[in-house]
Amino acid sequence: MRQICASLGRTAARVLASVLCGLLVLAPTSPAQAETDRAGDFDYYVMALSWSPTWCALTGDARNDPQCDPREAFSFVLHGLWPQYEHGYPSYCRTSQRDPSRAQSAAMEDIMGSDGTAWYQWKKHGRCAGLPATDYYGAMRKAYTSVAIPEVFANLTRDVRLPASVVEEAFLEANPEMTPDMVTVTCDQGRIQEVRICLTKDLTPRVCGADVARDCRMKNALMDGVR
Repeated sequence: MRQICASLGRTAARVLASVLCGLLVLAPTSPAQAETDRAGDFDYYVMALSWSPTWCALTGDARNDPQCDPREAFSFVLHGLWPQYEHGYPSYCRTSQRDPSRAQSAAMEDIMGSDGTAWYQWKKHGRCAGLPATDYYGAMRKAYTSVAIPEVFANLTRDVRLPASVVEEAFLEANPEMTPDMVTVTCDQGRIQEVRICLTKDLTPRVCGADVARDCRMKNALMDGVR
């Protein structure tokens, strides 16, 4: 890169390009930045609840993922429990904790849809929690079971179109201890994607950081029925 920058010459038209090249040389890569994230150093959690029919329609069906087997009939599944800064988040942290066993990951299938999802969430986010794998998986299960999934969604057997705000309102009604600034709904390709709930390290609801609180504002988002 330095040789390329040096070969640009000294014409005025190339001064700016030379400066930019210098910045590229000095800028850290993403992996190097990730290495600075320390396990256990974070402010709160974001729990992501994924609408399984959307994930299957956009990704899982093409993979023949077991989560999308019609016999499973998943509605909202746990996507992950993510350590979060007040702005931004750590990922792929170095940790002295041992990775979970295959059996431990497989035991999370009932709330996460697959053992592969559980393992990936540990690798990217769980290592940053500063907890043993058993405790992190336990925290994920505790967080998931602490939130009431609105019954209307668990029994949604047909496709509907609705404002994304209705999904948030249903969660707030089912969980009166939460306020709107603790919950956000995301969309993907015109569909309801996830409900994200912000939690303290003790797994109680709290206000989300500004970078998390970005609600989908679609008025007619598709919510595929549970299969």
